[in-house]
Order: sequence, then structure tokens, then C-alpha cells
Amino acid sequence: MTDHQTHADAFRAAARNLGRRRFLTTTGAAAALAFAVNLPAAGTAAAAELDPRRIREDPFTLGVASGDPMPGSVLLWTKLAPRPYETGNGLPAGTRVTVRWEIARDERFTKGVRRGTALAHPEFDHTVHVEVDGLASGRPYFYRFRAGSWTSPVGRTRTAPSASARTPSLRLAAVSCQAYHEGYFTAYRHLAAEDVDVVFHLGDYLYEYAVTAAGGARGYTDRTLPDVFNRETVSLEDYRLRYALYKTDADLKAAHAAHPFAVTWDDHETENNYAGDTPEDNGPSDAFLIRRAAAYRAYWENQPLRRPQRPTGPDMKLYRRLRFGRLAQFDILDTRQYRSDQAYGDGWQTPGPESENPARSMTGGTQERWLIEGWRNSRARWNVVPQQVLFSERRSVPNPAFKLSMDSWDGYPASRQRILAGALATGIDNLMVLTGDVHVSYALDIKADFRDPASRTVGTEIVATSISSGLNGADRPSNYDSLTAANPHMRFFHGRRGYVTVALGEREARADFRTVASVTTPGAPVTTAASFVTQAGRPGLHAV
Repeated sequence: MTDHQTHADAFRAAARNLGRRRFLTTTGAAAALAFAVNLPAAGTAAAAELDPRRIREDPFTLGVASGDPMPGSVLLWTKLAPRPYETGNGLPAGTRVTVRWEIARDERFTKGVRRGTALAHPEFDHTVHVEVDGLASGRPYFYRFRAGSWTSPVGRTRTAPSASARTPSLRLAAVSCQAYHEGYFTAYRHLAAEDVDVVFHLGDYLYEYAVTAAGGARGYTDRTLPDVFNRETVSLEDYRLRYALYKTDADLKAAHAAHPFAVTWDDHETENNYAGDTPEDNGPSDAFLIRRAAAYRAYWENQPLRRPQRPTGPDMKLYRRLRFGRLAQFDILDTRQYRSDQAYGDGWQTPGPESENPARSMTGGTQERWLIEGWRNSRARWNVVPQQVLFSERRSVPNPAFKLSMDSWDGYPASRQRILAGALATGIDNLMVLTGDVHVSYALDIKADFRDPASRTVGTEIVATSISSGLNGADRPSNYDSLTAANPHMRFFHGRRGYVTVALGEREARADFRTVASVTTPGAPVTTAASFVTQAGRPGLHAV
């Protein structure tokens, strides 16, 4: 019997023996979850200390990363993985390792600022999360890690400006959807060279699908698919190995080393189109919550996230707020964990009473109230909402027989209207929504009433295309004419891979849609497919 079969059997047995979801939140939750994912309780002292001088191979194969910049503080991440495709990462079983870290004002580390040590625990798959405080606000820093005689690559990060700072400008990038099996991450190599303050990853950092050498629409043959792709990702070990595969990509490592990331998930980090505790196939919630617990734990382990985001069983508070002086407030949403199940069985459907039920929610009530209350207290020039799925209405055809995507906010119109009503009631300045998911670029005006093209424009939505998902794409996808005719608030639609940068200033915001012609061969150049601006105080996008 293979290790994968053993874990799968444990997964199924745990699912049969668990009660309803409430059991996972009782005092027996830790033991139940540990059994379900073959994991000892987190943070135990049972692991033996490994002398880092005994590490004979480079342990920093997955690079470094930083994230969630705050005034005077940043989160640093790395993972010890001499052999990243092995369970235990090629380190002696059950051992923890002391890792040294340092941060400096210069790349040569002659102007050191802070240093310390952290433990790489086997319980967290030898990942390291270091929250560094006491730094100057609004400035760049360089950082690195050491384990024994080994030194990690150097990363560059940046703290956020102080809360009262009158920051004149901020440049961000937004990315999403990086299917390893569908193309090279060339866009990340170009993003690494961009001058941006922070990168927002809007979901689908990995794909859980099983892909064999003979299967999948890869579109190329010279990118090796290791065995970790031969099965669907279900168990904690599977998710960890899949992250290891993605993080070996040199272009992705370059982008993480160049910029701090602020991440949020969509569906594929767990399972395609799941909704709350409901899996895609509408199977038992109990079994799915065990899988979700494994996915959420692996996500936290492998992302530059702070302690408040560390999951407890199948729950993880990923929505959070970042501020960049008085210029921008970022309210990062989670539209997967708390949403109602998709109406009419998901997919593109004719809207009706089920989808339009006022009780349906994309965010859940607690997150919805948190967002609107945060707007009520905001003094930022720009209020930006990084999130996952298309917020604006997107009709399929320009006639009364149109359909809408039940997986996007179109499947939750009452939830969307509550958000828009909250934006109007709180009087926030300059609403901007950042979106991923759909593997194309869009620029859209957010209307107070999408049924009335003449209604008030209340904000803008900038949709980042995929890094590689969907293969190469096309400048004008096959549905270009029908989609643009059906949606007059849609100012731009483009189908190539890439990313988007947004420059926020006191007077206007500018979005540049950066695309590559091909992801099926490495090294394609990047171009700007289009640029749009929206003026502060005058919502609406204009091509430049």
C-alpha cells in the first residue's frame, strides 16, 4: 500500500468517525484533526533539535518571501527543504531546526537593523514565519536567513507608511491564477523587475487537479511534471508537496524575493468551486471540512502570513485590513469560506428567485459588517478591496436571454447590493475593487444599478488576468463581441496572460494591463495592452 493510500484511508476513516462541524470546534478538535491529517498537535516540544551544521544540502530551495507590510513591521517567510518533493523535506524525521534571520538597510548587509532566530518546526513542515517589528515606516529593507553554513537568497521588502503619513503615491501589482501545468510563470519574472510597493495575490496560487504526463491541456512538453501531480490533492501531505512544486519555480521565487505580497485564496487552494463547507460535488460536509483543514493549514504554512491568520482546524480568518498612510486602505476579502452555496447548481444560469434570495451571502454577515464598519472609519483617499471573483455584473449575451455566473457576485446580487449600499452610506472616497479568477483582463465601472447603464458610477473594478492559467489566450477572446455589447460598463476586455499594476496618487489612479504573448515557451517579452485612469472624486475609467 502506498503512503498516499494510507493517508486517503485515514482521511475517510476520520470522516466517518467525526460528528457534525461543531465537533471540530470542541475540546476534542485538535485530536480529531491530528488524526485526520496525520499530524501531531502544532507547536509540541516532542521534536528533537537538529544541529543545522548537519544539513548537507541547500535547505533554501523554495526561496524567501515577505508579506503583509505594516507601519514599522513586516512578515518574513522561508522553508527548509533540502529535498522539497519528499515528505519531511529531506530532513531527519521529527526534528526542528534553529534558523537565523537578519534584516538590513542595504543588500550587502553592512547596515544591519535587526536579527534573531526562529524555529523551523516539523509540525509546520519546517516553514518559518518571522514578524519583525521596530522598523522605520515606509522604507525598503533587505533580509536573509541562515541555517548552519547555508545562506538563503536575499529578499527585498518594504514597510507601510505610518498611519498619519501623507503618502503622495503608491504602486501595487495584482496577480492571480497560476496553473503550473498550463504554462511558464514568465509574467512573474517581469513583475520582479517592476518598481511596486506591494503585490496582491487574488487567489488560485495552485491547482489541486491531478495531471498526468498524458493528460491536461499543457500546451508544451519541456516542463517536467513531477509525480506529485499524478494524483488529486486531498491530504495535508498532498497540499504540502503541491506547494513545494510551485515554489520551486524560479520566476515565482524571483517575484517573492523582490516584493512583499498580500495574499488571499480563491477555490483551487482547496477544491474547485467549493462554497463554505460544501464541496463541489455536494458531498458530506464533515469529510470536506477535514480536507479544508488540511488545505488551510498548508496555505498558511506556505504563505507570508502573520499569526492572526494561522488556522484552527477548518477555520482561518483570512480577511484583514492593511493601511498605507492616508493614501490607501486595503480591505482584503475571503469570498470562499463563508459564502452560501452557488445557486442553481453553479455554472452560467438564468438568474431567478434562488440566486436573488436576499438571505444569500458571498462574505457571511460578520465579514460584511467588518468591511462596512472599516469604511465608516476610513480616512483614506482610496479604498481598495482585493478579492477573488468578478464583482460587477457580467451578462453573457446582449439580449433578454442572458445568463450570469453563479460562482461570481452575480450569483449573490443581494450581497453585492448590501456592499454597495454600505459604500454609499459611509461616504468612502474612491472605491476600487481588485479581482482575479477569470483568466482575462477587465476594466469595469461599478454601477449603482447594473440594470440601468445611466445609473451612478460608484467605483471601479480592475481584473487581473492569470499568470498562466488558460494557456496563451488571445487579444480578443471568442466571446469578445457579445460580452462587450452586453455590458456597457465594461471598458476593457483582453485575453492574454500577465498581471496588472495600479499607481495610486492624490489626484488619480492609473491601471496598466501588462501581458505576455505566450506562456507555453519561456521568456516572452511583456507589453502594456492598455492603460486606464480614474480621477479622485470622479469615479469612472478612461483610456489613456
